[in-house]
This record gives sequence, C-alpha cells and structure tokens, in this order.
Amino acid sequence: MQSEEIRRRFLTFFEKRGHKVIPSASLVPENDPSVLFTTAGMQQFKAYYVGKANAKKDFNALNLTSSQKCVRTSDIEEVGDESHLTFFEMLGNFSFGDYWKEEAIRYAYELITKDFGLKIDYVSVFSGEGNVPEDIESAKIWKSINQDLIIKKFGRKDNFWGPTGAEGPCGPTTEIYVNGIEIWNIVFNEYYQSEDETLAPLKVKGVDTGMGLERLVKVIQKAQTVFDTDFFIQIMQIANSRIIADHIRTSVFIISDGVTPSNTGRGYILRRLLRHAYIHANKFGGDLIILNDVIHAVIKHPSYKELYEFKSPEIFKIVQEEIDKFKIALENGLKQLKKGVDPFVVSTSFGLPLEIIEELVDVDKIKFQKQMEEHRQNSSVAGEQKFKK
Repeated sequence: MQSEEIRRRFLTFFEKRGHKVIPSASLVPENDPSVLFTTAGMQQFKAYYVGKANAKKDFNALNLTSSQKCVRTSDIEEVGDESHLTFFEMLGNFSFGDYWKEEAIRYAYELITKDFGLKIDYVSVFSGEGNVPEDIESAKIWKSINQDLIIKKFGRKDNFWGPTGAEGPCGPTTEIYVNGIEIWNIVFNEYYQSEDETLAPLKVKGVDTGMGLERLVKVIQKAQTVFDTDFFIQIMQIANSRIIADHIRTSVFIISDGVTPSNTGRGYILRRLLRHAYIHANKFGGDLIILNDVIHAVIKHPSYKELYEFKSPEIFKIVQEEIDKFKIALENGLKQLKKGVDPFVVSTSFGLPLEIIEELVDVDKIKFQKQMEEHRQNSSVAGEQKFKK
C-alpha cells in the first residue's frame, strides 16, 4: 500500500464518521509566536480548545481530521535513525467538546487493526503524577475492547502531551505501539498550562490525536526504516545519505512556505539544514548537483504536485544562493580557525558545523554546546517543541 493510499484511507475513515477534512496549515504558524514552526496537527486548532474560536461556526463541525505538515528540529541529532525526521506529516482526528475517550480509543483500535490490519504490541496510558490523576478510564476502555491487550503505564514524560509552545491546551495521553515504535498518540486535552507551568481545567474537553504518516507507512510497508518507504526510495538513490535526504526534504517544504535563510529564527534553522546537507554531500564527493537532484526528487513525489508546479524555480534559486554564500563562508571560516579564533565564534559567524571545525582544531565540546544553546535561545529557537519519541 503506497503512502498516498494510506493517507487517503485515514482521512476517509474519519470523514465517514462525521469528521470534516481540513487542509494542512502552513509550516509558519499564523497566530502562535511561541513556536517557530508548526510542530503538531493540533496547532492550527489551539484556539478551539480554549474557547477563543468556535469550530461549529468556522467549520460547521465539531469533529475534524487532517494531515498536517510539521517540522521539529530540537532533537535533530537523532535524525538518520530508523524513525526520526525533521519534516513529517501528522495524521490526526480532533473533537472540540463532542466525543471523548471511549470513541477516540475505539476509532483508533478499529482503524489500526481492521482497516490497516496491524497487530498492536501494547498501548500505554498515563500513570498519574503530581496533581494530575491516573487515567484509569482509558485503561478500562482498552480492556473492554481487547482483554488480552498489554497496557503499560507511564508518567508525564511519556504519557502527557503539550502544550505546543510556552502555554496552551494539554493533557494525558494513550499511545499505540506497533513493531516496537509509537505510531499513534491520542491526547485528551483537559488542562490549560500557563507559562509558569500551572494547570487549570479547560472549560471544554477536547480530543487531539497525532500519528506520523511516515512512521505508519514504514510499518505498513514493512520497511526497515522510514528512509526505505516510498517517500524516500527515489531520494535515497540520489542522496546516499539519510542526513541529505532528510535535510533537503525539510528545506524544500520550509522554503515553499515562504522562509528564506538568515541568521535568526526560522531562517537560521533553514540555513543550518542546507549547510549541513552540503557538508554531507561533499563527504560523498558531491556538490550542489546532488542537492539539486534531491530537490527534484522531493518535489516530483506524487503527494506534492503543488511544489513542482508552483514552487520549484524559487526553491532551486534560494538553495543555489545559500550554498554559494556558504562556500565563501567556509573558506573564510577555515582561515579564522587557523588564526586561533574561538570555534564558537567561527561557527556562528560563518555557519561552519561543529563536525567540520573538529576536523581542524581541538574543541571544548561542553563549552561549545553551552555557547550554542545560549545563542539558540537568543534566536528564539528555544521555542521549539521538544521532539517526542
């Protein structure tokens, strides 16, 4: 089953059960300055969970479903393993005061086991922590559906989601694991977390689920990693590197939503991704030609026809200009390192990745990482949502 069919089946499943299909929002959040990018499917719906907007009025429905484009970069070092990506699509179903735990869990079980024919390894529920009680109800619902199902209980680190950004709706979760990885996270938004991390009950409880499409495709296609799915087959034949494949794919979508390289915020992340990809291309004896070929493979995927038809000239132009700048910065940065300039200063001034600097001089990595974290905070990168496993 191809990725397009898997996405379609998910959306159709919920559409037949009274959900309105909503298109993906931009990767650049319109009304949420607390994060740099859209990091979850529920982000465009935050106002509906807290009562600032009315879903019935705006969508003529209390239940919605979508496949949302997302970017998460705070755990970028994990990219390249079997399941982590910086750009991915998040499948989700949402309810604003209509159905609750019983329906949400039964929908998920039916879709996973019947429509997709997958076997659930186990599910997890919130064990309770601090002033938030254990989610006994979800565990009972799972057992009523399948008495033999394995249920594990975890605290806030694993089974409590949100908020996206500094504040917002959040709540306990129940998660579904297939083939050893978490593929679906079902969130029961019943609290609002303020910036000081205090929790208050939401006036209207809401369901918010998220399932990474690429991970689901990996499981259904029985691929060894997400890079072995139909999303990446053509890309990997060109890239020969998971880092190049991931970073260029992400960059394409960031650029298509209006972001350009810069030294701060979203532009800083884009610049970092492109330059990191270029360094890896050089390791494989390639250059900008490889990156351009990967871009072409990304925009030619059947799922993203709009990129090829409307965005491709702009994407190629921006990448070309950024790599040309980086070549100059790389040459100047190497000269500064030879003069003994602080590696952190060279990295931030000329955009040289740490891995390149380490090949030339000894680096105090603890000091460097501390300096880099302070720099990221000053660039508003600290607003990125912590990447969930």
